[in-house]
Amino acid sequence: QVQLVESGGGLAHPGGSLNVSCAASGYNFHYWAIGWFRQAPGKEREGVSCISSDSRTTNYADSVKGRFTISRDNAKNTVYLQMNSLKPEDTAIYYCAVPVDPRCRPESGSYWGQGTQVTVSS
Repeated sequence: QVQLVESGGGLAHPGGSLNVSCAASGYNFHYWAIGWFRQAPGKEREGVSCISSDSRTTNYADSVKGRFTISRDNAKNTVYLQMNSLKPEDTAIYYCAVPVDPRCRPESGSYWGQGTQVTVSS
């Protein structure tokens, strides 16, 4: 049974940083690309960043390029999202999902975590 558990969300000031993690279990972690998605109140879920199974390919939404960095540790079955220079518009519930396509589309994810809240506010 595939399980994804996000952690590390919380409150940050504008310009601050947060690092969220997603621990995976129930499948061979290194087989699938994995991604981060977010959903703000009243908005559709959107792809934030995805990473290939071998970490060679990453994909970022234009809104987070240069500020967010995705990485994965296949030995720990964990994917990370380092978020710097946070903005209020980054406020959302952040989810990880597998497997994901190279375009990091939310509809490509079959398994989802429960999400972690990220709030950016002064």
